[in-house]
Amino acid sequence: MPQLHWKSKISASRKLMLKSLMVAKAKEELEQEIVEKDEQKAKYLEEKAPPIQTGGLSLAELRILCEELHARIDVVDEERYDIEAKVFHNTREIKDLNIKVLDLRGKFKRPNLRRVRVSADAILRSLLGSKHKVSLDLRANLKSVKKEDTEKEKTVEVSDWRKNVEAMSGMEGRKKMFDAAKGQNQ
Repeated sequence: MPQLHWKSKISASRKLMLKSLMVAKAKEELEQEIVEKDEQKAKYLEEKAPPIQTGGLSLAELRILCEELHARIDVVDEERYDIEAKVFHNTREIKDLNIKVLDLRGKFKRPNLRRVRVSADAILRSLLGSKHKVSLDLRANLKSVKKEDTEKEKTVEVSDWRKNVEAMSGMEGRKKMFDAAKGQNQ
């Protein structure tokens, strides 16, 4: 489908004039809004706090008027304190809930992990460094065990251990055991 290019039929001077008219209209509306807010504020204050006539009042009447005003102030302070306590409680509850939400979904977005195929040798090389040559051929590292060797070991283990206890004690005995084991392996 071919793209349609709309050429502006309004000249630059006309655009500038329209923009200036729009700005002027917005400025008028903003000023009108400020005036309306001031009028609403004055009206509210007249309803809630009518002007006090103190002229021609005696000292006793002034005291009574002050006590009434102080009573009203106390009521308003109590309401303000209650509202502040509710706000404080709600903000604390909101913080706790935000912490719970963060705990539930995790503190950070975990990236999608890609599956990477790495051989065991490559893992060992990366852990130990390239200087160490390690192969993970486990079968090559295992000792081959023959059935005859296990039977010989069992017969050696079964012999009485109390024989030659004194002969095998100390460093000389350990040397004899080492030499005996070395002789059997060869």
